[in-house]
Amino acid sequence: MTTLVRGSDTLTRDALTVLQPGFVGTVAPDWLLRRIGEGLSSVGLFGRNITTPGQLAALTAQLRAERDDVLVAIDEEGGDVTRLEVQTGSSFPGNYALGSVDDTGLTGAVARELGRRLAACGVDLNWAPSADVNSNPGNPVIGVRSFGADPHLVARHTAAYIEGLQSVGVAACTKHFPGHGDTNVDSHLAMPRIDVDLDTLHARELVPFRAAIAAGSKSVMSAHILLPALDPERPATLSPQILTGLLRQELGYQGLIVTDAVEMQAIASAYGIERGSVLAIAAGADALCVGGGLADEVTVLRLRDALVEAVRTGELSEERLADAAARVRALASWTQAHRARGAEPEPGAASEEGTAPGTDIGLVAARRAVRVTAGERPYAPMTSAPYVAAFAPVANIAVGDETPWGIGAELARMLPGTVTGTYADASVEHVLREAGERRIVAVVRDAHRHPWMTRALDGLLAARPDTVVVEMGVDQAPPRGALHIATHGAARVCAVAAAEVITGA
Repeated sequence: MTTLVRGSDTLTRDALTVLQPGFVGTVAPDWLLRRIGEGLSSVGLFGRNITTPGQLAALTAQLRAERDDVLVAIDEEGGDVTRLEVQTGSSFPGNYALGSVDDTGLTGAVARELGRRLAACGVDLNWAPSADVNSNPGNPVIGVRSFGADPHLVARHTAAYIEGLQSVGVAACTKHFPGHGDTNVDSHLAMPRIDVDLDTLHARELVPFRAAIAAGSKSVMSAHILLPALDPERPATLSPQILTGLLRQELGYQGLIVTDAVEMQAIASAYGIERGSVLAIAAGADALCVGGGLADEVTVLRLRDALVEAVRTGELSEERLADAAARVRALASWTQAHRARGAEPEPGAASEEGTAPGTDIGLVAARRAVRVTAGERPYAPMTSAPYVAAFAPVANIAVGDETPWGIGAELARMLPGTVTGTYADASVEHVLREAGERRIVAVVRDAHRHPWMTRALDGLLAARPDTVVVEMGVDQAPPRGALHIATHGAARVCAVAAAEVITGA
């Protein structure tokens, strides 16, 4: 039995401090404000909490009326994973598009402008960037969220992104340590396992995280993945060998360690969220992300009480919990100081020409990321409304199904009368019947991962070789069609860039 040095109120406050819960609604519920008053130091925002920038600014002001140094976190990667623009699609291309351009100045400028918009709305911790090396093209959850498959490319863009984001006072959270790229399982659904040796991990997965640490990333997010070469029994989020031994001691990281959401099935189904949370803090995590799926007061109290009880029974040391809470408060102080200064860019963060605040840097980047491959026949830009056949796979949980994707809306803006049909596994005959005499634009997302999509394209191109193909995912499949356009992501600006190519704009 551990002897408590401090009062139970202090222990309870520390337990609340390490939680980063979400909630439902576009205004803060009373229970959340009450818990902030009792010591809760962080709140996580998702698409369900946001309608407009003005509403978001009012929400963060409401939270800070209770406590000025509360950390307001968001899962805003840009690209396919957007919460700021969940209903319309992002104004910024994602990591894969930026990595395909391979201009670190551009990546830094995009991150800086995204950070400026977050800061203007009162958000000061972004659970981004993804530093995963997408070495497995069949990965169902990372894909275009990664800068690419080359560890050194991912490393330099991760560093540029962190520096851009943090130059305007928004803390970066580099994820998913020690690397979620070589998985074929989504940790939202089950426990991924990466069976590679230590030399491979150091030469591939860890390269971007070393760069992130050197760039001063204020936080790092752990992955719910099993890496037997590092720990044969526990996933990274719950592993002292990985969080304390590797990240803290070997790599020398001193910032905040945040878990991926503890209600994800990789943790919840194997350990339960209470025990999983206790094990994570004991292993070296400092903050528990919770609330993407569980967003209520009952969950917060369950986790708070589990941490307090673990200290009282000796399963979790009081010093470890106090250290975790201190790291949360230190990051909150950093962000609070930036807000007090108006989040002016730090020295060395001056905007390049064309990337000043308010410019369309996201569209500039999306245009540069487009790769066009011409077919065998000359291509003439479309001048009449086409038929868009959008072959839609099931969205992964990180991306969600609320955010629109595809190019139909943008083509309709440029070519009024454009019609879009969305297909999950339709026959080619049905698509041809719906298209009639119109030119066809086939839109796919990770065609290489979906055999039904490949079959549909085979049939469509055989019947209508003048079809334009737009790949908005990882462009692993060979280019084909009268024109093949790889956008390297499905953000709204990627759709704009593709539509401009199709119409010759």
